[in-house]
Amino acid sequence: MAADGTRAARVGVDPTVAAKGLAAFRVFVGVVWLSNGLAKLVNKAGYDLGVVSFGLIGRDTARGLLETYSGDRSHAPAVLKSFYRDLVLANWEFFQWFLTAAELTVGVCLLLGVASRFGALLALLLIGPVWVMNFDNDRYLFEWPLDIVPLLILAVVPAGRVWGRDDRLAARYGGRWLDRWPF
Repeated sequence: MAADGTRAARVGVDPTVAAKGLAAFRVFVGVVWLSNGLAKLVNKAGYDLGVVSFGLIGRDTARGLLETYSGDRSHAPAVLKSFYRDLVLANWEFFQWFLTAAELTVGVCLLLGVASRFGALLALLLIGPVWVMNFDNDRYLFEWPLDIVPLLILAVVPAGRVWGRDDRLAARYGGRWLDRWPF
């Protein structure tokens, strides 16, 4: 009890409610990555459902973005421009499918809560260098952090243990390393 005789109020959120909120957050991010992976799989970027139309990033769109980010007008660091221009784009026949498989993996990991922290880390490895290449582009300041920050949170927080399979996987396969990372 507080000194004045009143009960001290509990500060914070019930951990179960917080875990469910992070799980919903994880599922949403998983849907975003899975939908873009599926768009690459069928290589269709534009969709019109009658009441709503929208765009996703298909393989052709991804290639075009990488060409722009690694082009002569780009302010990207030379080493990244060279990596994407001379390796990734030069071998696009392989890398378009690598990217598709990686995005589908991220989407499934996050959506189903299976090795969800690994899925978020994989997404960071995919989008991080592209973010660095596109950082100085005179666009909206918070455009890329809206992609990066959720992935950072999901790479650290075990959000796949609620509404996912990570709780069971951690109990079965997890050790003590980083609280049973990647589960």
